[in-house]
Amino acid sequence: MSCFEGQLAPWVAPAPVAKPLDKTQTIAALVAEYSTALYRVAFSVTRNAAEAEDAVQETFLRVLRHESRLGEIRDYRVWLVRIVWNIVLDKKRRAKTRPEGEDLADHAHALPAGDRAADDTFISSQEHARILALVDRLPAREREALLLSAVEELTTAEIAAALGTTESSIRSRIFRARRELAVLLEKEGISR
Repeated sequence: MSCFEGQLAPWVAPAPVAKPLDKTQTIAALVAEYSTALYRVAFSVTRNAAEAEDAVQETFLRVLRHESRLGEIRDYRVWLVRIVWNIVLDKKRRAKTRPEGEDLADHAHALPAGDRAADDTFISSQEHARILALVDRLPAREREALLLSAVEELTTAEIAAALGTTESSIRSRIFRARRELAVLLEKEGISR
């Protein structure tokens, strides 16, 4: 083969065709890409590591049950967030009660692990728990929008799609939630 033919070969030879992903590979890719984000969403509502993990597992079980719809989904992230959100809210509605005490180990998932002294970490954990309790006092619609915005960092369009409402409604809910949370933080003496 001449030098010229070697340079021409990539242009003339047919490129290898990538095999399309089968559904198992697609679901495995979804798990790899979104399981952590879904865990954060579930944990933001349940405040319990085990319940959040269960909700994520249930989310992917539902994906498996509806794998035939995977080709129709435009935005997997929004679709999966909506599924996990509905799962945790359904479980919360069924339980109707929330445990009085919270395990501080659950908060370790949300706190940064750094070179902090144990007492600083504990105080930060307590403050974090107090802030989460204040977030729980917000009206449900505002709390939902704030958690999806702050915890999962979804855009207003993504939150609107996940909650089945308009973007302007989501912006209003987030604004009201932040304003109310600021008032509650000030009353509690928690610095922002």
